Amino acid sequence: MKIESIAIIEDDEKVRHYMAEQIQLQVDVKELRIFGDGETALKELASAPVEIALFDINLPGMNGIECIQRLKILHPRMQMMVLTVYDNADTIFNALKAGATSYLLKSTPPEKVIEAIFEVKNGGSPISSQIARKVIEAFALREKTNEYFQELSRREQEILEQLSKGYRYKEIADKLYVSLETVRTHIRNIYEKLQVNSRVDALKKTGLL
Repeated sequence: MKIESIAIIEDDEKVRHYMAEQIQLQVDVKELRIFGDGETALKELASAPVEIALFDINLPGMNGIECIQRLKILHPRMQMMVLTVYDNADTIFNALKAGATSYLLKSTPPEKVIEAIFEVKNGGSPISSQIARKVIEAFALREKTNEYFQELSRREQEILEQLSKGYRYKEIADKLYVSLETVRTHIRNIYEKLQVNSRVDALKKTGLL
């Protein structure tokens, strides 16, 4: 299957060149373009779009989600794929809302990434199995919680969900790629919004316990 053009937007030089090498070996692509940051990618792809673009999220300067969003407005037919280490629900939904049609983790074997590129070309929306589970859990969580839970921000909901599973603050920080102090700040805000003073009370009030 021939693909007209592919772009890789990735700041890690090793990952960037490895993915380029795999695509050149396994995909019949006429043009492969490589970018190390979102600003350059936006400038170049705005005037000369590609068929499929593969984005990292954590880029220097403009992040991948913002770049996807801006390019999707300019070129609605351009297919945006995400390849990242971030697996939290907030990031996943923001990427999908921005216009990503595929969301893969960097732990995905290279041959599966190549398969995903072909699937996107054929109109599919491949996502890693872990990401599919996160999406399903997010919808399931919405069904079992109440209006107090819905009034919290997406990040606050995520932290409260982790608390309901018994995770400690440090574990939550590690899982969500944020600092311990950020978790503590969110929890203080949750308690204030819910007008409670403990984890148990917060979980009971939102329907998580």
